[in-house]
Amino acid sequence: MITIFIRTMILYILVVAAIRLMGKAELSELQPYELVIIIMISELASLPMATVEMPFVNGVVAISTLVFLQIVISFITLKSEKARAIICGKPSILIENGKILENELKELRININDLIEQLRIKDFANIDDVEFAILETNGDLSVIPKSSKRPLTPSDMNISITQEDLPISLIIDGKINQQNLNRASIDFNWLNTELKKKGINDISKILYASIDNSNNLSIHLKNAKKEKKK
Repeated sequence: MITIFIRTMILYILVVAAIRLMGKAELSELQPYELVIIIMISELASLPMATVEMPFVNGVVAISTLVFLQIVISFITLKSEKARAIICGKPSILIENGKILENELKELRININDLIEQLRIKDFANIDDVEFAILETNGDLSVIPKSSKRPLTPSDMNISITQEDLPISLIIDGKINQQNLNRASIDFNWLNTELKKKGINDISKILYASIDNSNNLSIHLKNAKKEKKK
């Protein structure tokens, strides 16, 4: 019983570390070889946990080998476009200049209903609004609408806008992030003064606080509505 517990704990840590080493791509964005490796890792991890008679080191070596292979293949595909085309494949154009490429659909074994469903998922209810539809190597469908159907942007109206940066987290669950304070070029005294202006004397009462590039401080109190200083 203790042996199974220890094996499970070690293998769990090993698999988590392996997935971290493989990168941060979401499952829906995995290339075929990456998905195969993840499936094999899960299978190899379950065997030493369920079978005590199986040498534990076998599972560790097998998982480590798969992770090594994944890293090598990723490096090769990063450096060589020809290798990337062989291993990952190439994107397939399903709709080109508003015209459905029937031969491409047949080659990929995709019927019209599947195509229309994927377009609806991408918020294109009318296929006539689509200029290009491209099936990416990870299985996702990229859709480029016709110019007349694209959303209006400030540049279309010659309106200049201020570039927005991501808000910087200053306080999370009552604790100040000193590194982010330095990144925002502010100090504790400034932050403390601004909090007192809002009647907040205890930082531990703050669930989350952030600052944007205009120095607007956004505050979320624990069990309270958000307060905002502009």
